[in-house]
Amino acid sequence: MHVNINQYLISDDKSLLDMETIKAFLSRSYWASKRTAERVEKSMQNSLCYGVYDGNKQVGFARVVTDFATMYWLCDVFIDEEHRGQGIGKKLVGSLTTSDELKDLLGILGTKDAHELYEQFGFTSDKERMMRRMPDYIRNLSSH
Repeated sequence: MHVNINQYLISDDKSLLDMETIKAFLSRSYWASKRTAERVEKSMQNSLCYGVYDGNKQVGFARVVTDFATMYWLCDVFIDEEHRGQGIGKKLVGSLTTSDELKDLLGILGTKDAHELYEQFGFTSDKERMMRRMPDYIRNLSSH
């Protein structure tokens, strides 16, 4: 997938991804700051990855975990702080949710602060049914 929006390119070509930019952003995020660089790389190897580029500079990212038949998990979505407020996040999420690969699958995501963004694309809160189990490496941190 290649989508051009003004001067920005959205692409699922993994060869374009800037691993250092992605790792740096995720290390500052509230949801992935405890992931090691190796864990970030492995997650990307086993997922669909979408980059947003301003020329050769990566300014956004989203990762999708899916079975390609029933559901997908949208995660690790970010837009560089300097490029926010221009609708790039909306274009990124819109491109993903309407893509041939994902449009007919159940989409799931977790967010602490971007509910309004995702609601524009048909996501709704489901507080009664969703459960989660934190990975051992995070649960074990709190026991020390």
